[in-house]
Amino acid sequence: MKIAYIIDSVEGGGVALPAPAVIQVFRNAGAHVEVFVLTRRDGRSLPSMLTAGLKVHIREGKELNLWAAYNWLDNELISYQPTLIWTSLTRATIIGLLLGRRANVPVVCWQHNAFLKSFRRFLLWLLRSQPVMWVGDSDMVAALTATRFDVPAERMACWPLFSVDTDAPQAMPWQLGQNLRLGSLGRLHRQKGYDLLLDALDILKQRGFVSPVKFEIAIAGEGRDKAKLIAKAMKIGFTGLQLVGFVSQPKEFLASLHLYIQPSRYEGFCIAMHEAMQAGLPVIASTVGQMPYTVDPGSGWLVPPDDVNALADALADALSHPEKLAAMGQAAKARVFPRYSAEAFKNAGESILDRLRLRGVI
Repeated sequence: MKIAYIIDSVEGGGVALPAPAVIQVFRNAGAHVEVFVLTRRDGRSLPSMLTAGLKVHIREGKELNLWAAYNWLDNELISYQPTLIWTSLTRATIIGLLLGRRANVPVVCWQHNAFLKSFRRFLLWLLRSQPVMWVGDSDMVAALTATRFDVPAERMACWPLFSVDTDAPQAMPWQLGQNLRLGSLGRLHRQKGYDLLLDALDILKQRGFVSPVKFEIAIAGEGRDKAKLIAKAMKIGFTGLQLVGFVSQPKEFLASLHLYIQPSRYEGFCIAMHEAMQAGLPVIASTVGQMPYTVDPGSGWLVPPDDVNALADALADALSHPEKLAAMGQAAKARVFPRYSAEAFKNAGESILDRLRLRGVI
């Protein structure tokens, strides 16, 4: 079995980082796997792939030149001659499906996000019957994909894109006299809702709320909204915002926090939030993607997306009772262990391969 694993990019974070763990499952099943990347972007996920011994093919060139990406991948697949194509994210999926149909190679499509641009969603609808298997990276995405593209049960699977690291650094409990350190890990993009977080702080100020403890908010990530967030923080008079940029050790960054905040407008699985819970952090999260399936009242706060008043209420509660956060963080850790253990991750991937074998696909 030769698998062509096709992804959009090797940028830091997102679905590229777990690729070595995914491909190890394939290798353990006896497959030869090579990775095909449509565009490099920042390339920060590449070192971990190379360390894992993966052969990675990267198209150099403009990101939005889809025709060039199609032709490049066509030539690469002709040379590699895969027996199975596995795609991840929408651009890779659309191009992979078109080339799979052309070469008569079965295609598995991994879906990671509830939000799809209308044109891409339309293309996937047209191609919906072609994949031999659709895979959702969470309960929510799997259910939404099955409904959205009318996928029968025999061609639908779920493989959460997260496996807990039992050696991950752990957050230390807040101590009286310390600054309470809130934070998040993600792109500085409207999707992540960091503007809503600042709006919620402004609402607390308007309400006359005064935090009983000093606090700061650190956000690790890069993106086009950096200047907007800085300007908004200055406008509302909040001096505790720290935009720390890209962090090469995200697990260590998470362990430096006391509370994790993910006010996203839309998500898929949201690996970062699950890594925060793995570190023993309570969370404030919006009810999008997998997050409401994982967080419960004992491990954090759930708020509707775009609801800044509910977000302000959650922040006020957390800031008013910092002594409770450590216990909530341990409850959060208990939520992701053993639900997302290495064994569960391996079994989910092997189950999909077994289903493909039973159907004679591989």
